[in-house]
Amino acid sequence: MSFPALASDEAWEIWNSEGVHALMRHAIAPGTGDPANFTLGDCTTQRNLNETGREQARSTGTVIRDNGIQITSVLTSQWCRCVETAELLDLGPVREEPALNSFFRDRSTEATQTRQIKQQLSSLPATEKALLVTHQVNITALTGIYPRSGEIILVQMADDAAELKVLARLMP
Repeated sequence: MSFPALASDEAWEIWNSEGVHALMRHAIAPGTGDPANFTLGDCTTQRNLNETGREQARSTGTVIRDNGIQITSVLTSQWCRCVETAELLDLGPVREEPALNSFFRDRSTEATQTRQIKQQLSSLPATEKALLVTHQVNITALTGIYPRSGEIILVQMADDAAELKVLARLMP
């Protein structure tokens, strides 16, 4: 999938447009996947943000606010690294959304979760601006893009409300 190569100022203008939402890969959490003893809700069993990742999330939130982006909802995967990223952005109340959970280990839920996220985005009024904090595999399934940690992909629902249009990328 291709996407526009835009200067940062252009991307911020796009994000301020109606109907534009953001997919964000969680901030830096060293490693890949999760430990074998992964347990949802127990951060001691998960791959988590390091201090660099925490600072990345805080500074990203500051830059978003400084550019006048008014987020109306922050949704996040239930994985601790995503929840912490969403909270450190400090853009508003954070709501856990299971459809944003990683399917890295079990691809059997990929189609269902991807469809659920598209349905949620297509049901939002044009005046809403959602930021979804999730994982590489989820963003790749939705957009075809392999995002870096902390990267933001700006999207809009296509006219048929079945697909996402990628509008721009904001690198961390």
